[in-house]
Parts: sequence; structure tokens; C-alpha cells
Amino acid sequence: MRKPSRKTVAVVAVVLLVLWGSFLVLINWAMRQPPETFGRVMMYVPMPAFFVLPFETLWNQARVGTVQVGDAAPEFRLPTLDHKEQVELSALRGKPVVLVFGSYT
Repeated sequence: MRKPSRKTVAVVAVVLLVLWGSFLVLINWAMRQPPETFGRVMMYVPMPAFFVLPFETLWNQARVGTVQVGDAAPEFRLPTLDHKEQVELSALRGKPVVLVFGSYT
């Protein structure tokens, strides 16, 4: 068996680097999308990919917000549990509201 030339090794390395970079861009884009889009993208990512991605770093950068402790919560609308109506935060003004942030998946 013949040893590959330096040029061949360099070309393969560049191709792998470009593929890895493209994958990082795709994952970074997906992390900045609504949860439904992010989930649809991530269900096709093979488990070994998580070992070559700086996943936690990307996630922390994508999900950093601008709301600080003590700031008023921004307006948002969410479906009720039965998905028949939507609730707006502003409709609850003057009532006690507890906002819990996190992931339960």
C-alpha cells in the first residue's frame, strides 16, 4: 500500500475542516431558532457529532439574553396547556405571576 502524499493529506484536512465549520454554522443557526425548528434540526444530528462540537459554548452564546435581574419581563404569548387559547403576559398585569425558565427535556 502506497503512503498518501502531503498534498492529498492537506486536501483531505481542508475538506474536513470546511465540513466541520459548515456544521458549526448550521448548529449555531439552529440554536438561535424557535424550539420547534431547533428540535427538527437536532433530531438528525448523530450522537458522535456532540463529541466534536463545542456544543455547550455554542448554546451559551446562542441563548444569552438581555434581560437583567430586576428588569420587567418582555411581552410574550404562549398557548394554554390544551392549546385552545393563548395567554399574553400583559393580560396578567396586576396579578401574581411566576416565570420559570429552564428546560425540562
